[in-house]
Amino acid sequence: MAMIDLDIAEPGRPEADGSGYATIGRALAWLGRNWQEQPSLEETSAAVGLGPHHFQRLFTRYVGVSPKKYVQYLTLRHAKARLADSASVLDAAFDAGLSGPGRLHDLFVTHEALTPGEWKMQAAALNLAWGWHDSPFGDCLIVASPRGVCGLAFGDPGAHDEVLADLATNFGEARLEHDEAVTRPFAELAFGGRGSIHLLLRATPFQLKVWEALLRIPAGALTSYSDLASRIGRPDAPRAVAGAVGQNPVSWLIPCHRVLRRDGSITGYRWQPARKRLILAWEAAQAGVAAE
Repeated sequence: MAMIDLDIAEPGRPEADGSGYATIGRALAWLGRNWQEQPSLEETSAAVGLGPHHFQRLFTRYVGVSPKKYVQYLTLRHAKARLADSASVLDAAFDAGLSGPGRLHDLFVTHEALTPGEWKMQAAALNLAWGWHDSPFGDCLIVASPRGVCGLAFGDPGAHDEVLADLATNFGEARLEHDEAVTRPFAELAFGGRGSIHLLLRATPFQLKVWEALLRIPAGALTSYSDLASRIGRPDAPRAVAGAVGQNPVSWLIPCHRVLRRDGSITGYRWQPARKRLILAWEAAQAGVAAE
């Protein structure tokens, strides 16, 4: 196990203030299904049961742009364009390390505490808490110990048990107990809080190298599996890199959603391709605002 220290005290995070999460989550999901119809503010607000003016304020506060502007970014063509020109952005980000451009420029990575071998020996003695929380991208599962987050996943209400069982495969023989009092502070930090999140990750050295590389992709930029493989010095191993990306147990915090196929298609996301598309759209909107 390795401990990764993430400083996420950065602007642009979705805010965390309770019930608004569910409303904005429904709005994002509805827009994800209906954006091609170019829905009006009135149509979108009616879909989530709010008045237009209230919804406009709430959406803008959470997402950082108006519903109309958000719709403009919900297009795969945008994702392909970002993928096509992301090489130069990534060059700067990788060359500068974690001080590169984008909202992740303040993140830094350190390796501390347990090695993967030590994790394997001690996992049976670990007590981990789990809990479901609201997020801008739907229901969010957090698995954590007092020392840090071990897992972050997304799932629909009817799939909570399935998502928990899938994420639990990352934790060996650790004991999992339902305790939202332990996991809630981590959820608040992940989606809008100010402070550091420690990640306790069971990982091989190769997986850890790939996940570190993911942290260097700026928000709003995208890369391909083959380009990521080249970046870590393994141009011959794009499939192995794709496997490591897919095994990332902490969605959003380690941004595996920023990797696409070479053709820009969005497939195979562990927490549903539709959710990946929504997250990318949110980040693309934020990048558009920052560039103005």
